[in-house]
Amino acid sequence: MREVLPALMAAVDRGEPVAMATVVRTWRSAPRPAGASMLVTAAGEAVGSVSGGCVEGALYTLGTEVLEDGVARYETYGISDGDAFTVGLTCGGILEVFVEKVDEQTWPELPGIAASIDAGEHVAVATVVKGPDHVGRHIVVRENGIEGSLGTSRLDDTVGSDVLGMLESGSTGFLRYGPEGERLGEGLEVFVASFAPAPRMAIFGAVDFSAALSRAGKLLGFHVTIVDAREVFATRKRFPDADEVVVDWPHRWLASQQVDSRAVICVLTHDPKFDVPALKEAVATRAAYIGAMGSRRTHEDRTIRLKEAGLTDAEIARIQSPIGLDLGARTPEETAISIAAEIVQHRWGGSGKNLAQSDGPIHAGAPR
Repeated sequence: MREVLPALMAAVDRGEPVAMATVVRTWRSAPRPAGASMLVTAAGEAVGSVSGGCVEGALYTLGTEVLEDGVARYETYGISDGDAFTVGLTCGGILEVFVEKVDEQTWPELPGIAASIDAGEHVAVATVVKGPDHVGRHIVVRENGIEGSLGTSRLDDTVGSDVLGMLESGSTGFLRYGPEGERLGEGLEVFVASFAPAPRMAIFGAVDFSAALSRAGKLLGFHVTIVDAREVFATRKRFPDADEVVVDWPHRWLASQQVDSRAVICVLTHDPKFDVPALKEAVATRAAYIGAMGSRRTHEDRTIRLKEAGLTDAEIARIQSPIGLDLGARTPEETAISIAAEIVQHRWGGSGKNLAQSDGPIHAGAPR
């Protein structure tokens, strides 16, 4: 929903209803992830994409019907075992899509959701997409409470509690319950879309490689911070793409931050007086990825220094060094792509091999 939110809010502000189609589940090599949305406006405009063009035509027609009768739909599009559904995906994937009518009456909490997303606050939306009752009902979950109702107080309390856990990790996905919210029951399915602030990328070292990596980090959706103790190098002019440029010792700055499990830390100084204290502080955080620049010889020397600083073998093993995938990179820009590729690989569990030289599903974890 995030990518279509401006158009959605503009229509709601004008008092115009909108049909919103949201990918709620994917299988195999689906082109868009769960949470991707497309709008069909009362003026007949289509905004956004859920499949890169494969099923948008069918969803446009379905959205028009939902606008007319107000009845939510749950549809499946794809190809399975050689049998085509109504609309096929050329990639061979499968999308499950929920289409609902959105206006001030059906979703009065929407302006608050938009305000939270704009403010960078953690917020999640839980929607009943399948079940005997309450289909299309929403609750909005924040760290400080719940807004709206799914139909019963028991269901609200149970779902709200479970969604809080998903909100902390920024997870989007399905929850299943009995009709009244029984956790071990069946028949009622709730789609949860979590909206969290951009994950953070901390880059230590005000060098040319950092400038290139800050651009790659922004492309991947990170909030990028450059940190270096040398004021003459750590300037906004040298790093225009970064969200923040901080003049401070990296380890001291890092000790003052709240680092969550989505953050990545890239130490590009390859200078012991900077990187050893920074890495010692980094491995004590919950960061998803920690990488350090330098040759193999540099990392061998660094490992000795880290052990002398008190780090264990397990803590040192968290550090990816030499940083990046083996792409044969030479320039700062090529090196930035190598590092960014390793971050993506680390996030999703890819092999790092050429897809043309591998078999099985393209997306890690997808069923065969």
